[in-house]
Amino acid sequence: MTAWATREGLPYPLGVTWCPADDAYNFAIYSKHATSVRLLLFGDDLAAPRERIALDPLVNKSGRVWHCRVPAAIVLACRHYGYSVDGPDPEGLFAVHAFHPEKVALDPYAREIVFPPGFERAAAMGSAPNLGQAPLGRIEVGAPASPWRAGRAPRHEADAIVYELHVRGFTQHPSAGLPDDVRGTYAGVVAMIPYLRELGVTVVELMPVFQFDPGAGDYWGYMPLGFFAPHRGYAPAGQAPRDSFRAMVDALHAADLEVVIDAVYNHTAEGGAGGPIYSFKALDNSTYYLMRGASPDAYADFSGTGNSLNAANRYVRKMIVDSMRYWVRDLGVDGFRFDLASVFARAADGGLSVDDPPIFGDISADPDFDGVRMIAEPWDAAGAYALGRAFPGLTWLQWNARFRDDVRRFVRGDADTTAALMRRIYGSDDLFPDDVLGAYHAYQSLNYVTSHDGYTLHDLVAYTRKRNLANGHANRDGPAESWSSSGGWEGEEDAPPEVLARRLRRARNLIALLFLANGTPMLRAGDEFLQTQGGNDNPYNQDNPTSWLDWRRRARFPGFWRFVQQMIALRRQHPSLARSRFWREDVRWFGPRGVADLAQPLIAWHLRGGSQGDDDLYVMVNGGARAIPFVVQGADGPWDLLVDTARPSPEDIELERPRRLAHPSCLVEAEAIVVLAQRRGS
Repeated sequence: MTAWATREGLPYPLGVTWCPADDAYNFAIYSKHATSVRLLLFGDDLAAPRERIALDPLVNKSGRVWHCRVPAAIVLACRHYGYSVDGPDPEGLFAVHAFHPEKVALDPYAREIVFPPGFERAAAMGSAPNLGQAPLGRIEVGAPASPWRAGRAPRHEADAIVYELHVRGFTQHPSAGLPDDVRGTYAGVVAMIPYLRELGVTVVELMPVFQFDPGAGDYWGYMPLGFFAPHRGYAPAGQAPRDSFRAMVDALHAADLEVVIDAVYNHTAEGGAGGPIYSFKALDNSTYYLMRGASPDAYADFSGTGNSLNAANRYVRKMIVDSMRYWVRDLGVDGFRFDLASVFARAADGGLSVDDPPIFGDISADPDFDGVRMIAEPWDAAGAYALGRAFPGLTWLQWNARFRDDVRRFVRGDADTTAALMRRIYGSDDLFPDDVLGAYHAYQSLNYVTSHDGYTLHDLVAYTRKRNLANGHANRDGPAESWSSSGGWEGEEDAPPEVLARRLRRARNLIALLFLANGTPMLRAGDEFLQTQGGNDNPYNQDNPTSWLDWRRRARFPGFWRFVQQMIALRRQHPSLARSRFWREDVRWFGPRGVADLAQPLIAWHLRGGSQGDDDLYVMVNGGARAIPFVVQGADGPWDLLVDTARPSPEDIELERPRRLAHPSCLVEAEAIVVLAQRRGS
């Protein structure tokens, strides 16, 4: 007797699966409302299907999943596939269909996505056929590559320092000094591993690496076509994207570097009603997307890109979790940074449901994610702001925008910011409560002063007005407020020496506060050598030298690079700074003499390290406009001066041969930070 699965196929797993017992491939795709589904198999001619296989709903459908099994001889003569799906007209709010059987629908579970020579984003819009112009899935021959071997990945705790980079922009500039076929690729990241090790970072966070729409003008990668396929534009010519990505992860792991990917599960490249029809719209529009009304035009947009994925639907949640599991098991990643993660808390009607959104339970209940870093951007583009205790992922790390803003405002010289700075340095326990009920950890605050989204560190201290005209939005795009300051001169060109010196000091202060704070620090790639984007704070569509790292700046600013590298080394040498828990009774706060006056931009703290087997540290911060003498309080004994951001390089930081203070007082220059250490047993 022929097995049912052989005749009909199986509804699991979704996507394409090699079935060696049958010498066949199983195809399975979700569509609740479809009335007909055809599997299209393509050979070398990606404009003409070699096989059209109609799926009989009374044979090839189980519940909401359409499926079939195709002999390997047929599949391997084709290797590329898509679907043609038809269904009813719209029928109401929860059945706002957008079926277009003349469109080629991409499988959401495709592990590799290819683009025919005639690929056109515009061809996916409207109702006209797009054969030969639509992206297709590519079928892997035989069994998939072996799952990632358990126990190989590194895991960093107190020494976790996140480095956010864009795969292409990291090495695309000719100054990277790499061969043309390596620049801007996964292999380019591998080539830069010695640099990452020298800098001292330990967690590499990759901006989006899901296959995104090459026709969307989306350099950053935030317009995903599918959630399983690595972006093929980052693979060197002739290499499969999956193989190249895995090789990069393997090399990073061998260098003791964790890999976190920026995961865009909140929206897709299909946009709103006028956007292209690539996959989700053609398969089951009202399942995959949140809708605001019964009109096909009424896509809810909480992402600022035209649509929002419907994480309230169990099949959408399954797709997200399946994707995450694939990237962990098969591709070896160690964590996820979830873009606009508050969209996960949107209910089917678009309202916020932050108490217990189902997807967080799905993720936390899956043992495959035990020990996987979960990092949230805890807001969305429609006003949901769930930073801290309001975010449903109780154990997740969160991008702490309050840290960014409060530190920027203090360094800029804004009034009444000292108390806020203290909270951020301590670990933001106002956002992550250190109490019996919450029991948050200090490391859950992912601290940053810059990220891809906004000014670079250099531009933060060099511009007060953004320069975004090249983006094509009449300079209206980008963050509404950046808390930046130019020091009285916009940009680099012809800037007076005294302005440049003040900018360097402010940049050092921002870096110093980032690495002296409790929490998990994140550094934006290029900030260590003062990368500039010419004042553009939103170059999402600038695939050009505006966004590519210019490695010549390392030679131009060697002193600043050294300062950043040494601040990273200081943090890694002193685990007392980065604790699982808050500093609690180990920290005392002071003013220059006696109790701190929080109305003044002057603060000092003594962090005792004995409980962590570490040295004591004493930090003095002068955010004012004149030099102030500080007296070391709360501890006797000799102190060594490690950092003084007012001094030129290399005197600004000296960890190997620090200068011993002659007496327990120190003049802290205007807009400067001084760090002292008292060795254990001194």
